[in-house]
Amino acid sequence: MGGFKVKPTAKDIEKLSNTARPMDLKNLTLITGGARSGKSLLAEKFAAASNLPVVYLATMEEMHDDAETVMRIDLHRSRRPKNWQTVESPLSLSTAIFNLEKGEQTCIIDCISLLVSNILLKTNGEGTRMLEARKEVLKEITLVLTAMNERPKTQFLAVTNEVGSGIVPENSLARSYRDLLGETNQLVAASAHRVFLCCAGIHIHIK
Repeated sequence: MGGFKVKPTAKDIEKLSNTARPMDLKNLTLITGGARSGKSLLAEKFAAASNLPVVYLATMEEMHDDAETVMRIDLHRSRRPKNWQTVESPLSLSTAIFNLEKGEQTCIIDCISLLVSNILLKTNGEGTRMLEARKEVLKEITLVLTAMNERPKTQFLAVTNEVGSGIVPENSLARSYRDLLGETNQLVAASAHRVFLCCAGIHIHIK
């Protein structure tokens, strides 16, 4: 899967969605783990230590009528230094990456798991169109990896969740999410130069 010197066309995108394969991205670190395992904190620690300008790409859609969502977003915002730039991109993460400056910087993506959830719910809200949802997810993730490849001076820190370690979910939508995120995580991890697993606030370098 080659890179693009310009943003892919509609024809390129269709081709990419049918050929989702890992890329060799020296500028990508993936951080995975369970809920509240310290993933975002580790990404923020790495970003601060880079001593580069930081862009924070947030995939959680802010819903002002959802108190829990507002609380979670406010918590994450409170930890970011004021000189970090935040870009909210709940669905088209690849576009946000293509729009980044080409100079040296660090980019946190928090998180891949919410991106997959957002695309799944938009495409497959009732949990019955798995193949269509899978195509849309893989198309966007492939574009994300391609966009990263076009920004070699940007160090990407991508956060995701491990959701397949428990029991098989009861409903089809939850099973679709587990399967799609698992496949996505494998693709991103295979593309990443480094992968860390977080557990109880401790991180393990697994790749």
